[in-house]
Amino acid sequence: MTVTYSSKVANASFFGFHRLLLRWKGSIYKLLYREFALFVLLYTFLSVVYRFFFSEHQKRLFEKLSLYCETYAEQIPVTFVLGFYVTLVVNRWWNQFVNLPWPDRLMIHISSCVKGKDEYGRLLRRTLMRYVNLTSVLIFRSVSRAVCKRFPTIEHVVEAGFMTPEERKMYENIRSPHLKYWIPVVWFCNLASKAREEGRIQDSIDLQNLLNEINGLRAWCSTLFGYDWVGVPLVYTQVVTLAVYTFFLASLIGRQFLDPTQGYQGHDLDLYIPVFTLLQFFFYAGWLKVAEQLINPFGEDDDDFEVNWVIDRSLQVSLLAVDEMHMNLPTMTKDMYWNDSDARPPYTLAAADSCIPSFLGSTTDMGSVLGRVCRLLSVQDPPDLRHPKPSFKRHSCAISGNVSPDPRNSIGPHRSVSVQAQRLTTFITHVSHRDDLYVFHPGSNQVQRRWFHLSLSSAIPPLKARPPILYRSFMSVCPVTSTAVSVPVGTGWIFLPLWSESN
Repeated sequence: MTVTYSSKVANASFFGFHRLLLRWKGSIYKLLYREFALFVLLYTFLSVVYRFFFSEHQKRLFEKLSLYCETYAEQIPVTFVLGFYVTLVVNRWWNQFVNLPWPDRLMIHISSCVKGKDEYGRLLRRTLMRYVNLTSVLIFRSVSRAVCKRFPTIEHVVEAGFMTPEERKMYENIRSPHLKYWIPVVWFCNLASKAREEGRIQDSIDLQNLLNEINGLRAWCSTLFGYDWVGVPLVYTQVVTLAVYTFFLASLIGRQFLDPTQGYQGHDLDLYIPVFTLLQFFFYAGWLKVAEQLINPFGEDDDDFEVNWVIDRSLQVSLLAVDEMHMNLPTMTKDMYWNDSDARPPYTLAAADSCIPSFLGSTTDMGSVLGRVCRLLSVQDPPDLRHPKPSFKRHSCAISGNVSPDPRNSIGPHRSVSVQAQRLTTFITHVSHRDDLYVFHPGSNQVQRRWFHLSLSSAIPPLKARPPILYRSFMSVCPVTSTAVSVPVGTGWIFLPLWSESN
C-alpha cells in the first residue's frame, strides 16, 4: 500500500518535514521498533549485569573486552557497504515501477484504428483490450503476493472476467513448462491481423503501430519477470546483513559505560543511557530496513505497489476508451480565443503570484528601465541625498534613444551633452532617497559629470498605495529586498527604493 504525502510537502517551510515525523503508517518506527526494543533490552541487561552482578575481577575482564570491541567494531565498513546496497535496491525498485504494464497507449490506438460501431466492431475492440489486461494479470500473478492471493488459480481469473471458459481450455491445452503470460499477446496479434484482413483496420501502418505497442507491453511484463527471477545477489544481501548486525552486536559490549574510576580513555562520564549509540542503531538498522522493504515492491508492505488497484484501473479505463468513447465526440465549437491572437487564460486571486512575464534573456532589459524614466540634474556636484535641497534644478529629458538635458536650460558654461543610453549603463553607481534614485555618470572628463535623477512615480506606483502585484511588470527581472529593487546595470546594480513619501 503506497503511502502518499506529496501534498504535505508541496511548499518548503520552516522545519517542513516535522509533519511527517509523527506518522505511523509507512514509517521507520513501524519497521524498526521490534529490533530497536530488542537492542535496548540487551544493552540494559549487560549494563545491569556488569554493574551489580560481576565481581571486581569479572568487571576488569569485561572492561577489557568492551575496550577491544569498541576499538575494532569501527573497522567494519558499515556505511560503505550499506550505502552501496541501498542505492542498488532503490534503483531496482524505481525501475520496476517504471516497467509496470499500463494499457493506455494501446487503448488509444485501438479506439482510433479499429473501425466499426456495429456489434462486431465493439466486440473486436473489447476483446483486444481484454487480452491486454489478461496479459497483465498473468504476469502480476507470478510476481505479486497480493495478486496471487486475489487470483490463486486460473479459475479465479475466469470468474473475474479476464478469460472465457473456451480461452481457458486453449490456455491449459498449450503444453509448456514456462510461464504462459505471452499467450494472450499471441492471441492479440492474430486477432489484429484478422481485423486488418477484414478491413476493420484500414491501414497496414495502423496494424504495425498496434503490434509495436503490444510488443512494448510484453517487454514491460518480461522486465518485471526478470526482476523477480534475478534479484540482488544473495551473497551481497548476506554481507550487508551480517555487517550491520555484527557491528551492533559488538556495540552492545563496546559501547557500555565503564567505571570512570578506572581512568579508561573516553570513559570519564557514566551516563547510563547511550544516546548516540541508540541513534546510530536507529539510522543504520533503519537504512537496512529501507532496503528490506524496497527489495521486493510486489509484497504487502506499506510502501509496496498497489498492483490490485493497477489491475482494476486498467480494466475500467481501457474498456471505457474502446467502447463507450469510441467515436463519441463532442460538437466542435469556436473557442473563446477565436479572434484573439494573444490568448491569456485568467488567473484566480489565489494563483495571481504565478502570473509572470516570459523570460527573454538575462540581458534583455538592461538599460531599458533607465531609458524610460530618466531625468537629468544640471549640477556638477552630487546632491546631499540625505537632505535634498529644493534649490536643485531638475530638467526633464526627452527619451527616444538618448538621455540628454533640456538644451534650453543648461547651467553656466557647460553645454548640454547627449549621453547614449547604452553608454550610460556602463558607468553607474547608485545612491537613493525615498522615491527617488540619483544615478551618477562619471563620463570621460569633468564637463561630462552628471547626476541623473530617476523618479519612480513614472515607473511604478508607491508601495503603500498599490498592492504588491502591481510591481510585477517592473520587478520581473529585478531582485527584490524589503526596501529596494535591484536593477542590473552593466557590471553593477541600481537599487530602486520601494518606500513611499509617507515614510
